Amino acid sequence: MAAAAAALGLPDIKLLARPALRLRITDVETWVLNCNSLFVIVRTDQGVTGYGESSPMDVRAIASLINEALKPLVIGKDPLDRERLWDAMYFSTYKLGVMGAQPEAIAGIDIALWDILGKVTGQSLSQLFGGRRRDRVRVYASIGGGAESTPAEMARRAAQAVAEGITMVKVRMDWNTRRTDVNPAHDWAVVSEVRKAIGDKIELGYDANNGLSVPTAIRLGRRFQDELGLIHYEEPVAQYDYAGLAQVVAALDVAVAAGEQEYTRWQFRDLITQANVDIVQPDLVKCAGITEGIRIAALASTYNRILFPHQTQPS
Repeated sequence: MAAAAAALGLPDIKLLARPALRLRITDVETWVLNCNSLFVIVRTDQGVTGYGESSPMDVRAIASLINEALKPLVIGKDPLDRERLWDAMYFSTYKLGVMGAQPEAIAGIDIALWDILGKVTGQSLSQLFGGRRRDRVRVYASIGGGAESTPAEMARRAAQAVAEGITMVKVRMDWNTRRTDVNPAHDWAVVSEVRKAIGDKIELGYDANNGLSVPTAIRLGRRFQDELGLIHYEEPVAQYDYAGLAQVVAALDVAVAAGEQEYTRWQFRDLITQANVDIVQPDLVKCAGITEGIRIAALASTYNRILFPHQTQPS
């Protein structure tokens, strides 16, 4: 079999075989840290322990959901049956809400299950996903607080990031949907000042954090793309307004991004087919973990969309 697999260019059958070690989950622990982080520990009867992380949005609520609703569903089960356990956790708690604490709680356990799989098989996550496609990953500086900062302050922080070797800067305004169109002139001043500070060769992105109306998002977006060379326009309008987001996408040439507030493959399907965004941004500690993240990545590939994974925690 191994020789046949090699002749066909297939992975080594031994890597695909189920490990002989039989495991059962004996405990799930939640660790809430003072820094607003939530880590999940999944223990097994064979001493193999998995570590996961959940979203920091409301760590105590998420920890409670794990302990009260999810833990009883996985105790005694085989941790290598990741998709079966994902289905059990997701569909059994569906009515608790599929946007927020429920998928964020699932994420902590699911990531820990993948950690267990890696330890049992001796493989890295990249190998379990099919192997590395690249040896280096480019990152950008995401600079937040624009709504409460002066243009000069934001420009100084952006220039510092470039001095440290960053080749793309994204400005986050942090308005959110409670403050729509508060001060578009301030947004323009911040982004234009950042462009001056970093120069024309550094790529520039802008995140409105859902703080603009559709007409304002289009008007600002045109100025950003034409005058400042913006390449990434993130969450310009309310996260629930797929029709409005589609209007912005249709009106502009700059790539429009969204996805940190979508939690499942079905929501990402709608984000792509209804809002028609160019860039999708799943966050693994929010979108129900690695198992669902892989499905979302396949969906993005199917529709030829760019995948920019979101990262909730500051680096």
